[in-house]
Amino acid sequence: MMSGVDHLLHEPHHDGSPLYLKQETARLGDEVPIRVRTSEHDPVEAIWVRTVEDGEPFFTSCTVDRVDGDAVWWAGHVHVRNPVQRYRFLVETEDGRVRWLNAAGVFDRDVTDADDFRVSVYDAAPDWGRDAIVYQIFPDRFARSAAADTRPIPDWAVPAQWDDDPIHVGPHTPLQFYGGDLDGITERLDHVTALGFDTIYLTPVFPAESNHRYNASTFDEVDPLLGGDKAYRRLIDEAHTRGLRVLGDLTSNHTGDTHEWFLRARADKRSKERRFYYFAPDGSYEGWKGYDTLPKLDHTSRELGSRFRAVVQRWLEFGIDGWRIDVANMTGRHAEVDIAHQVAREIRAAATEVRPDALVLAEHGHDATGDLDGDGWHGTMNYYGFSFPVWEWLRDPRREVPSFGLPVDVPRRGGVEAVTAMRAFTASFGWRSVSASWNILGSHDSPRIRTTTGSADLHHLAVVLQFTLPGVPMVFAGDELGFEGTDGEDSRRTMPWDSHESWELRTAAVYARLAGLRRTHPALRRGSLRWVRIGHDDIAFLREHPRETLLVSVTRDGVTGELPGVTYVEQLYGVGNGRGPRASIWRVEL
Repeated sequence: MMSGVDHLLHEPHHDGSPLYLKQETARLGDEVPIRVRTSEHDPVEAIWVRTVEDGEPFFTSCTVDRVDGDAVWWAGHVHVRNPVQRYRFLVETEDGRVRWLNAAGVFDRDVTDADDFRVSVYDAAPDWGRDAIVYQIFPDRFARSAAADTRPIPDWAVPAQWDDDPIHVGPHTPLQFYGGDLDGITERLDHVTALGFDTIYLTPVFPAESNHRYNASTFDEVDPLLGGDKAYRRLIDEAHTRGLRVLGDLTSNHTGDTHEWFLRARADKRSKERRFYYFAPDGSYEGWKGYDTLPKLDHTSRELGSRFRAVVQRWLEFGIDGWRIDVANMTGRHAEVDIAHQVAREIRAAATEVRPDALVLAEHGHDATGDLDGDGWHGTMNYYGFSFPVWEWLRDPRREVPSFGLPVDVPRRGGVEAVTAMRAFTASFGWRSVSASWNILGSHDSPRIRTTTGSADLHHLAVVLQFTLPGVPMVFAGDELGFEGTDGEDSRRTMPWDSHESWELRTAAVYARLAGLRRTHPALRRGSLRWVRIGHDDIAFLREHPRETLLVSVTRDGVTGELPGVTYVEQLYGVGNGRGPRASIWRVEL
């Protein structure tokens, strides 16, 4: 990918936003209107739409719709022959060059179909899910109500005082127990709403013999240690009263080894539950990544599918607004078995049957290419299309920064490499899936963003990118206070409710201000994305919507000048100063 202002501003452009795609959900047989923007500084002779219908390419020509200053707008259509209709553009310039325009950019070479644009006949993610600002809560570490002191500590637990540091190495890591509960969360919802967030996502609330609860012993009730079903009811009702949505967390890939299904399966080879898991003839069984406490589910069992869909529906009927599906990338995959797409479709169909606006989002810790098309997951936790590029660009080069999922520290890369990675991964997801996926700077599984950046200034730049690039910001509780953590377990620190003097209010104000901007500016939620500057230390991009055009400029080190051909109308936000890290958001005219 080339850097440089003129080159990028004048490139042909199309994406799935309202400026370019008039109809994001189609019906078979539709002729969907589309537009391409070119520049008079790079004169284009002709543009064709290339669709692949039933596996065969077809070409239809585009025509000039209008000329608006330097911009030339071309109009065409996509014939929707297949449920997920792929297309890209062949662009011929006046000097005889022939280029391809797809979701990854403009290329002077032949390209594969993998990064084609797409129109789908399947419903998009619910509007609230794409417009959301998500706050992640790890229940054991967020807040304790007075009732927590009355509950006996379970035998498996290693008790901890609220201000103790987390154990993040050794066998006690999943057993350290702080006793946060659901009523504690309900009592602290003012904090969430003050930040401007509108959705809370809770890691699992089912009973389990661990602090993380990803090894559930049942899906039929809420852990009594959290206050049980009644406390969950109080939290959901109070959240909804405040206009907050609530997302649950469900392990579709495995249960715990104390789960009622697994206990029956292990005790009786003739039981229905025996087919729910991967047992070998000698009685051994498959566990997630080899952990025998997390026996893997076999989704080829029709009975398992029926029961699992019932779990999905039960808690949506109880009142939650959607699910984050744990280890979705491995669900339905085992050796020669790969029914991942079928399971995703069944879970989503079950959810939307009882709650048409339910959100079903997948955990996917690496490349989600191919897992997001069609009527399965609405989106993913976008680690490789967002998190890794941002971590690599803004990491502190002076300290060791452990990586999430790699055997080496987070590498430090330039802006060109970071943006190239973003464009490559998000192109393979499709615009609708990207707009519903979560932009994550950290989670309960990764180091904290403050540990990665090493400073508040670079942390704040990362937050600007999180709230202004396409996708949904998801913030792990404590990031807004400048928490540190060297790995996922160390990141699971308790909220210091009784020591407000330790709060980093300047960072909390950054989150609150950006949440307000995202909520009030449709370009930040639904606008197109055009990169206009990609340098080693600085990047800039436009978010364009029929109602407004915003320019976001971010530099980690060095000086950035104004962009030629851009009229700066109003600065909406700025952070940093001098020659160091800084970012700004402008309303502009082109």
